[in-house]
Amino acid sequence: MKSPQALTFIVALVFSVAIYILASSGLFELTSISVAVVAFVCAFVAPLVGKAKAGTQEDDTSITTLYVGNLPYRANEAAVRELFSEYGQVQSVRLMKDKHTGKRRGFGFVEISAADADNAVSSLNDSEFQQRTLKVREAKERPEQGPE
Repeated sequence: MKSPQALTFIVALVFSVAIYILASSGLFELTSISVAVVAFVCAFVAPLVGKAKAGTQEDDTSITTLYVGNLPYRANEAAVRELFSEYGQVQSVRLMKDKHTGKRRGFGFVEISAADADNAVSSLNDSEFQQRTLKVREAKERPEQGPE
């Protein structure tokens, strides 16, 4: 999909070409007022059109990250994806590993469509998966780390 900036540029370009064609056809003369109108539309109206388009796209594809705790250490990304895909469209699965040993740490994160997140949480929290009781909730924002 096009970015809001690209859409803004396209709208401004189309409007400018239309004004040029009308001016060169002799239907009206370019005066300081018509130039001001063109500048106003390009500077203020076109970005609003871009934002309106971008807003609807984000709503259609918004993603929620879920924390999944108490995972069995033998569980892999494919098994967790399969479990969550029963409740919605899964975008990604990340199971955390110990950076020194490479072994799984028993928790991870699932990105799922926002519309399906509540259903997945209510259905899978405190449910059994490979003989472990899962803890599923919406993930918290990670606090920003300062320079160390």
